[in-house]
Amino acid sequence: MTTWPIGVFASIDAGLGVHFDVVRELKVPTIQLHAPHAATRTAASATAFLKKCADAGITVTAVFGGFDGESYADIATSARTVGLVPEESRAARVQEMKEISDFTRLLNCNTVALHIGFVPHDTASAEYRDLITATQDLLDHIAGNGQQLNLETGQESADHLMQFIDDVGRNNLYINFDPANMILYGTGEPIAALKKVGHFVRSIHCKDARWAAPDVRGTGWGQEVPLGDGDVGMETYLRTLHELGYTGPLTIEREIPQDPERQKADIGQAVRLLTHLRAKILGS
Repeated sequence: MTTWPIGVFASIDAGLGVHFDVVRELKVPTIQLHAPHAATRTAASATAFLKKCADAGITVTAVFGGFDGESYADIATSARTVGLVPEESRAARVQEMKEISDFTRLLNCNTVALHIGFVPHDTASAEYRDLITATQDLLDHIAGNGQQLNLETGQESADHLMQFIDDVGRNNLYINFDPANMILYGTGEPIAALKKVGHFVRSIHCKDARWAAPDVRGTGWGQEVPLGDGDVGMETYLRTLHELGYTGPLTIEREIPQDPERQKADIGQAVRLLTHLRAKILGS
């Protein structure tokens, strides 16, 4: 694979990410895939989807887990509902992630990913230790499929995420870096965070956002905006990735499913911006 192939976050069936027809129209060579519903996670579905990918010259680079009951209505609701942190749903969600890992293997892909949720700040607490144990269990299953797990950034500071990875103590746990999420959640300046966690970054999102007002930062959402219109600084972001030695896909994420035409237009503009910056930085 060439350095920095353009990608987009996509879906097989209803869910996050653009529809496959849009991916084909955009002519991007890679996708991260939002894991389909359980009824679609079959060998037949995987075979059919791989054929569509092959016909279009598209490679699946990661499969993202997500769960019923998750809500991003506001930051407080996200903390209660997202990922493996909520204790009442943890066992079922770990099991579902194992099944998503098995489906990912059928897609000949070696990377699964997810938002693990808001990792407890008290590292001596039972909640933190129980999350560590559940994550280790999941990682051992994923390792059995020859895979790694990439945690998406945003809900923790860079330092807290690094401590969590260290405490889990498995060699197949990495990071999917999303700079906009650091801004949206108010958890840290994205370029500084990227420099801290860079040696664990194995996949990324290209997404942009504007900071919330200082008085609500960390409790109220920032605003997602089209790539290049926000506070990330896309050229600085890519130059930093280059300095860190990252050569993987530049995967565009633009989550406005309520406005598919604008979503497609914004992603098209993002493809053009990233293509320009890639040539400027890499000289190719």
